[in-house]
Amino acid sequence: MDFPQALREHRTRHRLSQLELALKAGTTQRYVSFLESGRSQPGREIVIRLGESLDLPLRERNSLLLAAGYAPAYPQTPLDDPALAPVHTALTHILAAHQPYPAIVIDRHGDLVAANAAFALITDGAAPDLLEPPANVYRLALHPNGLAPRIANFGEWAQHILERLHTEVLRNPNERLTDLHAELQQHVSGRPLEPGHLGFAVPLRLRTVQGELHLITTITTFATAVDITLAELKLEAFLPADEISSSILARTARKGPDAADVPSQLM
Repeated sequence: MDFPQALREHRTRHRLSQLELALKAGTTQRYVSFLESGRSQPGREIVIRLGESLDLPLRERNSLLLAAGYAPAYPQTPLDDPALAPVHTALTHILAAHQPYPAIVIDRHGDLVAANAAFALITDGAAPDLLEPPANVYRLALHPNGLAPRIANFGEWAQHILERLHTEVLRNPNERLTDLHAELQQHVSGRPLEPGHLGFAVPLRLRTVQGELHLITTITTFATAVDITLAELKLEAFLPADEISSSILARTARKGPDAADVPSQLM
């Protein structure tokens, strides 16, 4: 894809007019029009500025630079590179500090990168093949051999997962995520939503051997990362939505759940 087409598609996907993009990027509507028609060749700085203004993921910003004939600006360091050792240490501390509540780190495809010991209670009973690295947490959540049979509000939670995936696909078009979304829809098809469904604002109600957990989640990203690998990591933390869930998690932690069954590259 050449630069004019790439810029036009990104702008259209983000529902911005040429004028709106120009204002965000500190240029003129006329210049954006010339770029999209191929009448002007962009400098490297304006390509970077346009990528920032479109809030493109770093991977897509590199692709935009390549389309314009420039070298990528953002590195992609392997997760096991010694240069990322401080990040490993920080993530390990964060995961451990979140005990006795579950927490995980996933990559852009939803593959599990790391998890704390409490996450074992969530994965308990899932088919071993779904936990084999690289375990995909979206598939684990909705697959009939994963968590699905234990999710009391499966319809709502499945909708939450699918909407989250759909948003990610729109923001960062990706063939693997698109295929995963289509795969998971097959597991969800025909499952009704409960009355009073609140869209994305839904807790996870998970049956466990210790009792039913009601969990809410938070997602943290490396907002200022300039490395693709770091920028694409997400830290998802589960929090108890009521006292009963808090007590179950605290009690389980005292018993010392086996975290060995949860694949992890950081632990």
